[in-house]
Amino acid sequence: MPDVQPGAVPSDTATEVFADHRELLFSVVYNLLGGVADTEDVLQDAWLAWAARHRDAAAEPIGNPRAYLVRIAVNAALARQAAISRRRESYVGPWLPEPLVEPAAGAEDAADPVLRAESVSMALLVVLETLSPLERAVFVLHEVFGYPLTEVAGILDRSAPAVRQLAHRARAHVRARRPRHHADPRLQREVTERFLAAAFGGGIADLLELLAPDVTLWSDGGGKRGAALRPVRGSGRVARLISEVTASGRAASAALDVRYRTVNGDPSAVLFDHDAPFAVMVLDLDADGRIEGVYTVLNPDKLARIDGRD
Repeated sequence: MPDVQPGAVPSDTATEVFADHRELLFSVVYNLLGGVADTEDVLQDAWLAWAARHRDAAAEPIGNPRAYLVRIAVNAALARQAAISRRRESYVGPWLPEPLVEPAAGAEDAADPVLRAESVSMALLVVLETLSPLERAVFVLHEVFGYPLTEVAGILDRSAPAVRQLAHRARAHVRARRPRHHADPRLQREVTERFLAAAFGGGIADLLELLAPDVTLWSDGGGKRGAALRPVRGSGRVARLISEVTASGRAASAALDVRYRTVNGDPSAVLFDHDAPFAVMVLDLDADGRIEGVYTVLNPDKLARIDGRD
C-alpha cells in the first residue's frame, strides 16, 4: 500500500466506503426529490465531494463516514431544489414521483440498489411535495429514517430549536393530509385486482363500490401521453372519467398486459404493451379498505427503468 498522509484515505478505500452507503444515500435523496435521475445526479455530486475530501492530505480524518455522506448528499439535494422547482413549473399536468418498481421474483437484477431502495408510499411522496424543502428534509430524516432531531440539526446546519419547529410543522401538515394508516398487502392486492376488473370490464356501479366518496385521481402523462391536466376529485367524477377513457380505448386496453409488482413498497399494477411499460397504477386505501387515491404514472420517461421480464 502506498504511503498515505494524515487525513487522506486511499482511493480504493474511499470507493468502498461510498459503495457501502450508496443504497442508504439513494433512499434518502429519492425521498427528498422523488425522481431517480435527479437522485443519481445528487449522488454523483456527493461522490465527487467525498472523493475530493479524501484526496486532501491536510483534512482531518472522518470519524463517522455514514453521517458525513448523509450530510453532503442531503445538502446537495437541497441545493438542487430551486432548479427542480423551476422545471416542474412548466410540467404538463400533475407531477407524480417516478415509481420504484421491484422486479419480478427471481429477476437477475433484483439486487440492484436502485430497485431495492426503501421508499415511502406514493401517496406520502405526493404529500411531501407540499412541504418546503427544509420541512421535507427534516421529516424524511427524522420520521422515515429515524435520525434524532439533534443529529438532523447538524446535518442541515440549523439550530436545534429551528429544527424542532420545522419537524412540528411538517408532522402536523403530513398528518392532516395523510392519516397514519397502512393497508394490509393482501387487501391492497385484492382491491387493485377488483379495481382493474371494474375499470376495464365493469361499469360505473362497480367502480363506485370501490371508491371512497372523496377519492382523488392523479394521472401523470407529462404531456407525452393522454392524461387529465388536473387531479380529479369525487367518486362520481373519477368513476365516469375511468369508464369514458377505458370505453373509448377498449381495443387498446384489451392488448395491455397487467402484471402485479410492488411499487414504492405497496402491491400495485404495472401495465405493459408488448413488454414495454405503459403505465404504473398505485392505489391508496382508507381505513375501511376503500380507494381514496388513484395514482397513474403514464409519462414514458418515468417508466424507462421498469423491467418487463417475468
